[in-house]
Amino acid sequence: MSSHTLTVKKIDGKPGQVYYPLQLNSVPKPTPGPNQVLVKLSAAALNHRDLFIRQHLYPGISFSHPLLADGYGTVIALGGPGAESSDALLNKPVILTPSWGWEEDPVGPEQNGAKFAVLGGAAMYDHGTAQEYVVVPEDEVVLAPAHLTPAEGAALPLVGLTGWRALVTKANARRGDNVLVTGIGGGVALQAAQFAAAMGCNVFVTSRDKAKIEKAVKLLGVKGGVVYKDADWDKQLKGLLPADRPWLDAVVDGAGGDVVGRTVKLLKVGGVIACYGMTVGPKMDWTMQAVLKNVELKGTSMGSKKEFREMVDFVGKHKIRPVVSKVVRGLDNLEGIDGLFEEMKAGRQFGKLVILIGDDGEGEGGDDGSAASGNSAASSPKL
Repeated sequence: MSSHTLTVKKIDGKPGQVYYPLQLNSVPKPTPGPNQVLVKLSAAALNHRDLFIRQHLYPGISFSHPLLADGYGTVIALGGPGAESSDALLNKPVILTPSWGWEEDPVGPEQNGAKFAVLGGAAMYDHGTAQEYVVVPEDEVVLAPAHLTPAEGAALPLVGLTGWRALVTKANARRGDNVLVTGIGGGVALQAAQFAAAMGCNVFVTSRDKAKIEKAVKLLGVKGGVVYKDADWDKQLKGLLPADRPWLDAVVDGAGGDVVGRTVKLLKVGGVIACYGMTVGPKMDWTMQAVLKNVELKGTSMGSKKEFREMVDFVGKHKIRPVVSKVVRGLDNLEGIDGLFEEMKAGRQFGKLVILIGDDGEGEGGDDGSAASGNSAASSPKL
């Protein structure tokens, strides 16, 4: 029996100028070996790294390994004798870990990152979620929270892991903290905002689009936000902070640029900026004012398997629903999938862009026929 995978096709062109086309491939259906499971994938989701791969702006890419790191599916077969936990996975919906080679060290990947890589279109590992069936080690899947749809489950892994590490491990967020999440609308920012609201933090956001801020307030339990195109957005943000706690405890940032200079006056002494990306540019300014205020700037990227399991458990416990911006159906729907990439290029999405695979995915509509979901984080537990 054959299966299908989606890869990028190599064509001539310089990094940043080339745009590799998508290619659908027919391959043999895989068979699991000892301590492995066979997963029939129901949904997969895009990340910005997939767009970078198509532009050859990401290191260590592969033209033969399936794209995409995020996947939700059902375990349909066990390989060999298996471990005892494998039996508990059979015929159960699962979420795949989106990166391998980082077990539990809170500092960073073990072996100095020698075996760490995000899945999908990567040279190091031949796995990816843009395929109908995938074989993975049994400890690289976790049971999916029962309240999630396939699209929501696929929307969670990489952005959830990145947002969780930035907010919890790096920023050490706690109930009652004032947390700023920049660039709301992107997947990591949305997950970080949802997690922070569920923890009982007061969450504030920035965006270039006022409508995205309004959506975040309505769907996610965000207290308010400011448009970062405004010259005085930092002063506007100061006016939104609670009178009894008129400072920021932490910033979860994916933009870089002048975020230090903009937020240092608002951060408490010893406040944290957890930076997981720099969409504005590859450099940030570090000011003497931040030094004198003992502000901590912490870089963070993805996370460990331990953090991933903690994050998924938190999502299940608090019934958090990842935000899905738009879905298309069918791995062979190259035109529709290309349309998702165009959404990402233009920055139009509010949430994740998802491909439903096979016949068991759902396709309930939101705006423009897309699926949309969110949660208001009604419960506010302490970590």
